[in-house]
Amino acid sequence: MLWAQVEAMRRGEAYVESEHLLLGLLHGEETGALRLLDRLALAAEQITEAVLANMKPASGGIRVESSQLSPTCHKVVQQARRETEKTGADFVGTEHLLLALLRGAENGIDRAVSGWEVIQALGLTYDRALEALSRVEPEAVYRPAGNGYHTKPAAAVRLAPELARPGFLRGRSLLAINDLSTAEIHAIFELTREIKAGRPFRCGEGKTLALLFEKPSLRTRVTFTVAMSRLGGESIYLSREEVGLGKRESVPDVARCLSRWVDAIAIRTFEHKTAEDLALWSSVPVCNALTDAEHPCQVLADFYTILEQRSETAGMKMVFVGDTNNVSISLMRLAPRLGTHFTLCCPPGYEPSNEIREEIEALAQENGTNFEIVHDPLVAADDADILYTDVWTSMGQEDEQAQRLQDFARYQINEEMIREAKDDVLVLHCLPAHRGEEITEEVMEGPYSGVFDQAENRLHIQQALLAAVL
Repeated sequence: MLWAQVEAMRRGEAYVESEHLLLGLLHGEETGALRLLDRLALAAEQITEAVLANMKPASGGIRVESSQLSPTCHKVVQQARRETEKTGADFVGTEHLLLALLRGAENGIDRAVSGWEVIQALGLTYDRALEALSRVEPEAVYRPAGNGYHTKPAAAVRLAPELARPGFLRGRSLLAINDLSTAEIHAIFELTREIKAGRPFRCGEGKTLALLFEKPSLRTRVTFTVAMSRLGGESIYLSREEVGLGKRESVPDVARCLSRWVDAIAIRTFEHKTAEDLALWSSVPVCNALTDAEHPCQVLADFYTILEQRSETAGMKMVFVGDTNNVSISLMRLAPRLGTHFTLCCPPGYEPSNEIREEIEALAQENGTNFEIVHDPLVAADDADILYTDVWTSMGQEDEQAQRLQDFARYQINEEMIREAKDDVLVLHCLPAHRGEEITEEVMEGPYSGVFDQAENRLHIQQALLAAVL
């Protein structure tokens, strides 16, 4: 890090940026980064030339006494710590800083490294670097880290990029997280990244989306409507009172009629079986916009937000503080497949069913992650990368509100919980929020909150999903 500061100061920069950090890694002899480059048959001079050739000219004549890490570099350092845990190393080495820089650049979170395209053309990529590190120490990427978790290398779950294109799920319904393979989930994330970056996809032109909603909504209705519009199509909103799903008209009849008029259906309802029956009888794709059992669109946006904010999901510890509800169940099912350790922190009596618990334990074992249920909020929050919460009383549970307020009184994300978590903990909430109940005002509006980035990403994820199925 000292050499990175020297590089910044030489150029009259007050902040250490990614390119200074990369140059700093190439100083000295027999450092971890240099040994890693040697295994990749790359000379440090090649990387140095690529960076210097693309850096802006030095300020010239400006004397800087000390250079501080920029916010981006702070994120790189935090990611380096995760790379250290992933490889089971005892301390952060320059090789882990190099991996962190490569991870951030490849995920599109930080592509500010000067000459990145040139560096990539030389063959310096995250997957190659991780593979080279594990080739010399093959046990490292599977060795338990200090917290006892086992994490597979991120390279093990990288997707084939050719999947990430509009129409790659054409005609498919999405009712639950388990309807998607891990490669398809990564493809949705990649498609989302391209959409958010401004790449225009007009695969909805001349098409219509039906929004069949039995529950009220702000985020889901607006984001699906805007998403379809941005794809060039239209949407039509159908309320509970208008349709009378299962009462005024049977689900099969509604499905077969809508299939003749529209090109896709987003359903927001109570019983999951209603969505399943609709998809069974529909000849167009059906997207689950929320049922009592799952909320797949929400949790895909959640994990995309984690990728944006932290460049990685593998090796992260996510703690969900609250009830076993549709959101937490979908998170439990998605987390292990993305290499994320999951802790459910809930009062006794609010745990998942034995069937769901056995399913998640099997998923965690299969993917080398940890799953646990903890009843003490401060114990659960220890060393957490992500703290997530939701309202204590969901729609349809209003008659239980008084009892739930009593049972969940200790299960609030507040400053005390923040102090137990990692220094750069990310706080998430799927909204709407009851400030002062499950989360405090200070945390909701504080520097750790990613809540409104998370809400924005509902739009981009759903646009990617619609582009994929249309």
